[in-house]
Amino acid sequence: MVTRPRVLSGMRPTGALHLGHYHGALKNWVRLQDEHDCFFFVADWHALTTHYQERDVIERNVYDMVVDWLAAGVDPKRATLFIQSRLPEHAELFTLLAMGTPLSWLERVPSYKHQITTQPNRNLATYGFLGYPLLQAADILIYRANFVPVGEDQAAHVEVTREVARRFNHLYGRGQAEPILPEPAALFTDTSKLPGLDGEKMSKSAENTIEMREEPEAVANKIRRMPTDPQRVRRSDAGDPSRCPVWPFHQLYSPSDVQQWVQQGCRSAGIGCLDCKQPVIEAIQREQEPWRERAETYLANPKQVHWIVEMGTERARTIARQTMKDVREAVGLAY
Repeated sequence: MVTRPRVLSGMRPTGALHLGHYHGALKNWVRLQDEHDCFFFVADWHALTTHYQERDVIERNVYDMVVDWLAAGVDPKRATLFIQSRLPEHAELFTLLAMGTPLSWLERVPSYKHQITTQPNRNLATYGFLGYPLLQAADILIYRANFVPVGEDQAAHVEVTREVARRFNHLYGRGQAEPILPEPAALFTDTSKLPGLDGEKMSKSAENTIEMREEPEAVANKIRRMPTDPQRVRRSDAGDPSRCPVWPFHQLYSPSDVQQWVQQGCRSAGIGCLDCKQPVIEAIQREQEPWRERAETYLANPKQVHWIVEMGTERARTIARQTMKDVREAVGLAY
């Protein structure tokens, strides 16, 4: 049998996913599972690094998110789905890696300072938040993943993981033919960035999202209320699609002939803003229809979702335990 390259990726459980999650990551996962040995995990420990006081919703968020994965087309027969906190081996590797990782490596990760400055209402001055990139490195290295699919803004996390693996192998793997913890590579795949309904980044905290399984009429109402070109005050005013938050949706969802119709109609005031929005509404509703149908099957049988996650977790455990056996021997803890 030909061994397929292994891919590892995870998501923090924030509940039901929105279109930004699908086009930024999930669509990619569905493609990757055809040619890679994919491990996709629920990063529930990572959720606690910033939302450690929100214990009441975490279980619901976990399974809402997994249902969205399955609805999007992630196939448990072709990918391994599991929950991070069910595998204490992740925490053990995190602890052992922490012994030799310089503090400065964690403090210089761009997202660390960014989130501290942009989330003043959360107390992020915790060891867990500082150690987030190292826990992420443990998540990746314990499965000896070949690739980690990321956007360019996340490449720094993969680079930290590579440095951590390199240091561990230098400290404990001298004289070995193969590295104990192979360095993963960042896999820059095609992703589509979808802005929110207000033109800013789609985010639950900004309340500008369209959920993957949102009802069709709710989708229509949200898009109809979207702001448009601020300089097009009256129906008879000519507009410019590049100034309109609806245009990026057309770029993602509309074929070239519709995009041309929008460009010409907007600039000549030949169409109104509601006319312009209708093709987007219909395209999103078409995209969502199979998601809702697949989700209904799982929502009607939640035990099936639990079983899928349980089976994936046990497969992940087999690999994680073998890695930790090798790590303990290398560190000198195999007595």
